[in-house]
Amino acid sequence: MNDKLSTMESNSRLITHNLSLKKGYKQTELGVLPTDWEVKAIAEIANIKGGGTPSSFNSSFWNGDINWFTPTEIGKTKYVYESRRKITKDGYTTSSANLLPIGTVLLTSRAGIGDTAIILNEACTNQGFQSLIVSNEYDNEYVYYLVNTSTFQKLLLKHASGSTFLEISPNKLKLIKIPLPPTLTEQTAIATALSDMDRLIEGLEKLIAKKRNIKQGAMQELLTPYVMVNGELLMVNGKPKMKEGWEVKTLDKVIDCLDNLRVPLNEEERLKMKGDIPYCGANGVVDYVNDYLIDDNIILIAEDGGYFDEYLTRPIAYQINGKCWVNNHAHILKAKKDFVQEFVFYSLVHKNILMHLASGTRAKLNKGELYKIKVNVPPKIKEQTRIAQILSDMDTEITELETQLSKYKMLKTGMMQELLTGKKRLI
Repeated sequence: MNDKLSTMESNSRLITHNLSLKKGYKQTELGVLPTDWEVKAIAEIANIKGGGTPSSFNSSFWNGDINWFTPTEIGKTKYVYESRRKITKDGYTTSSANLLPIGTVLLTSRAGIGDTAIILNEACTNQGFQSLIVSNEYDNEYVYYLVNTSTFQKLLLKHASGSTFLEISPNKLKLIKIPLPPTLTEQTAIATALSDMDRLIEGLEKLIAKKRNIKQGAMQELLTPYVMVNGELLMVNGKPKMKEGWEVKTLDKVIDCLDNLRVPLNEEERLKMKGDIPYCGANGVVDYVNDYLIDDNIILIAEDGGYFDEYLTRPIAYQINGKCWVNNHAHILKAKKDFVQEFVFYSLVHKNILMHLASGTRAKLNKGELYKIKVNVPPKIKEQTRIAQILSDMDTEITELETQLSKYKMLKTGMMQELLTGKKRLI
């Protein structure tokens, strides 16, 4: 009796939900879709092809002219053209690899499930793929974007299995169902709109990379004690010419170390004092609390756990201006009277200090070694300020572009949710 009532209640909820559906839409197993959209299994719209690896012991199978992709090469860009390694015709014919046509949607099936790319040249893959050769009746780029939705990615993981590592088999993949607009024209319109957004994002990413390179060059030129012309050191009598008045100073002459202000808090303690004041660690803000130990403009540089060996691409120091709480994994620095705080920061943020680290299981910058770090300093505060302002302006521009990039990515995610479910139609 209870089962019967439960079924009746479930049917009642479904009927009520259907009555409230927007005109022109229907309830499907994939959720609400336009009435003219279809739900089809992957096997109905594409041939699924796996890959293979020729014997690595036979040199005649390698260094040929057939592209052969591995999962590590996929997922970074929408299109791939050339693989890092190539196989020969003999390598192809003696292995389980398949020659995939242009336009195939590569799909990794293990060692990272769900990474995708579209090939622009004929290619093979290793066995870490179950790639989709999309039928001409459907738009392969539409399928590419569909496979990249969070909904599809979750289905891939749901149907994956394995004890050593997760893998989705072709038999499981072919049963996964997807929503499809009724015409190739609409599929192409959706793919085109998302491709346009991708190009916008890619263009902004390239601009940000360019601005970062310009800033790196500016830092090299502005922070060196030597005169540079067109990016090259100016040599006089075989020696680089020094900028007038510049000196090389150790940090103990430039900053005060305020490590006595540090107080670590464990997770339980932080839970009891939740707030909006930054709780700072080795590489940035790790939490927020309702109290503070410092209200000042300070530089923090990791004592341990820092990005020391990645100093070229990741900051080893950062600034906090205002109220904050600092744990014991970061040194607290404050510029002395005759030095500009922001200039000191830029002198340290991408500096190679590996020679000052204590060796061990976890690289550590002891206070004594911190003081030995050398920085190049111009003679006048005015020049320090000018250099810091130039670099700060560059940082501001990069941050604004990164904020814009984040908005574009969010906009693309929203577009995918709207267009790939038919909530918005491009017809």
